[in-house]
Amino acid sequence: MREFKAWWFRGAVVAICVLGGLLTGCSRDPNVRKQKYLESGQRYYDKGQYREAAIQYQNAIQVDARFAEAHYRMALTALKLQQWPSALQELQTAVQINPNHYAAHLEMAKLLIAGRQFPAAKEQLDLLLKDQPNDPNVYITQATYDDTATKDTAAAVAALHKALQLDPKRSDAYLALGIIDVQGQQWDEAETSLKKAVELAPNSVDAIVALGNFYQTRGRFPEAEQVFRRAIQAAPTDPNPRLSLAGLYLAENKPSQAEDFLRQSKKDFPDNTVGYCMLGNYYIAGQQMEKALTEFASLYQEHPKDSIVKKNYIQLLIMRDRTDEARKLNDEVLKAEPTDADAQIYKAEIEMHGGKNTDAVDTLQSVLKNDPDNAVAHYQLGLAFDQVGNSSRSESEWREAVRLRPDIVEAHRALAGSAIRRNDASALAQEADEIVALQPGSPDGYLLRAVADIDRQQYATAEHFIEQSLQKDPNNAAAYVQMGNLRMRESQYPEAQKAYQQALDIDPNSTDALGGVVNADLVRKQPDKALARIKEQLAKNPNNSGFHSMLGDLLEQKKDMGGAEAEYKRALELNKTNAQAEIKLGLLQKERGDNEAALKTFLDGAQNNPKEVSFYVLAGNLYENKQDWENAKQVYQKALAIDPNNAVASNNMAYVMLQQGGNVDVAFSMAQTARRQLPDNPSSADTLGWAFYQKRVYTSAIGLFQEALKKDPDSALYNYHLGMAYAKSGQAALARQQLDRVVKIKPNSAEVEDLKRALAAMKS
Repeated sequence: MREFKAWWFRGAVVAICVLGGLLTGCSRDPNVRKQKYLESGQRYYDKGQYREAAIQYQNAIQVDARFAEAHYRMALTALKLQQWPSALQELQTAVQINPNHYAAHLEMAKLLIAGRQFPAAKEQLDLLLKDQPNDPNVYITQATYDDTATKDTAAAVAALHKALQLDPKRSDAYLALGIIDVQGQQWDEAETSLKKAVELAPNSVDAIVALGNFYQTRGRFPEAEQVFRRAIQAAPTDPNPRLSLAGLYLAENKPSQAEDFLRQSKKDFPDNTVGYCMLGNYYIAGQQMEKALTEFASLYQEHPKDSIVKKNYIQLLIMRDRTDEARKLNDEVLKAEPTDADAQIYKAEIEMHGGKNTDAVDTLQSVLKNDPDNAVAHYQLGLAFDQVGNSSRSESEWREAVRLRPDIVEAHRALAGSAIRRNDASALAQEADEIVALQPGSPDGYLLRAVADIDRQQYATAEHFIEQSLQKDPNNAAAYVQMGNLRMRESQYPEAQKAYQQALDIDPNSTDALGGVVNADLVRKQPDKALARIKEQLAKNPNNSGFHSMLGDLLEQKKDMGGAEAEYKRALELNKTNAQAEIKLGLLQKERGDNEAALKTFLDGAQNNPKEVSFYVLAGNLYENKQDWENAKQVYQKALAIDPNNAVASNNMAYVMLQQGGNVDVAFSMAQTARRQLPDNPSSADTLGWAFYQKRVYTSAIGLFQEALKKDPDSALYNYHLGMAYAKSGQAALARQQLDRVVKIKPNSAEVEDLKRALAAMKS
């Protein structure tokens, strides 16, 4: 019996060991483990706990890096967290692993359309239409592409009807039809389609919110509120319907109610980043940056491990110039993860705020070395290059940013600014259209388009866009200024002045508005009235630097030079970076013959506004007058370092090189470039002529000097150069004629003596 028991015991031990081995084997089976992580992630995802879901999906990927479904689910989670680049990367990985993962192809197409990367989106759609011709989802996404990329509404509607043929109960197809009808202002059809979408999917948040948006657009606010509340009930764990209701309160001009509602709502999302960030993001959207900063400071205390909260807080600290605090927090991020691209970009922003623009360039270039497709880094690098005065590189970086991420609206705004500086109305119109498409609720895109159309003399469309801008913001002073500019172009001076005055009433400190009012008076030859208006406005705003500069302009026109100088100096006391006031002060000093004072003013201006090329060029002119070629060369070099394409600086630099005995071929090339850019400028003709003279091509030189003298016949310099060219080409009579002219214009000058020596040399 004892032996039997021993045998049984040994057998039991073996059995247990075998069972234990089986259990251990199951727990170590990578296929089982990755599936469990996937299922756990899905449970978190369904509850709206997206950060937790992402952790579980990442665990699954660590078990099996080629687990396509985990990459796909990770992408969906990234979309919920609004991490668009990560989502796209995960989708691309999913389809690389499994080219037949059509759901991933479809989500990628949607994301690419949303990011306005239309060629790439079309590639995905073409594949889906070929391989999944009976999937209504494909046609619904195709409709979005047609409506967004090609603006082909008819094709979009046809695609949606195809989807409904395949599945007549597709709520999202009716939803898309309703949205297209809203865009086309087919209000009855839109309401019918949107109601049908809700009927087919009573718990679809997208459909319900779209119906609410429709009612809000039509001014049917009580119905809109009822529908938004229904959406909140249908999806209590989704913060987006609450944001829609808050937006409705704003549309009803109830900002305090919107704020209170979001403050209360965020309590319902203790574990949802989007949910508890709602109030802070609301403040950011409304440009209430101090409130946003306070809110995210509180959120950071409550959720110190939430990287999204921490990074938003760092960004706000930077925006509010609290860079020491931002640097401390950002250093913590970099210490934990030195290659974190967001933190590296924040580091560069902090460097720019501290004036360390070259360091910022280096930091951002390091980011792009590791991640060349980081669109935000390209945008910030553009800002850094702009700060160091490299306009061509800045524009190039902004273009790369929008190529990679067409939805970065700030990059489009930066490119619009570049277009304005270049006086490129077509480029400005293009960027304005992009801004309108990305932010249709913002007034500035419409206004930028109006500026472009005014410049192109497309006055009817300009007025249309100004009116659209005012619809978005009725208290937009800049829009009334542009309306004034439009009326001035149309020679409707009373209407222009009325528009400018409306702008001034909204913003009493607007120099553009007051300048418009004054200009309208001057055009109608009412200088005294203009003067009275400026003084009246200055009495209300005595510390407005721009107004003092404007008064200086008017006093200078009335030949009150002392009064003008006093106003320019007062403008600079109030704002030492008022470049226009400093330029005008220097020019006034130069006009009255005080060249040393003018030179000091221009050099001070270059210190106060180191990126303003005009100061260097004007200082260079004065150095040239003194024949101080070395200092002239130095300031022109600084001008060209800021703007290598500046034609005036190139022209003057070429002339200085010729006077200094520098490389004639380099100077000749610079003079040619300047001449191409300034074909009607007599100085560019003279400089290129002097380069030909130095190369002993006297016939070409003579032709250019003659051209310069047609524009400025009383220039002693141009007459002197022509006389020297005549002398070198053996035309003594014509050279003597030019000598007589130089003697008459500038007697007892070095130029007169040079010409006399040249004529004497001909006789010998």
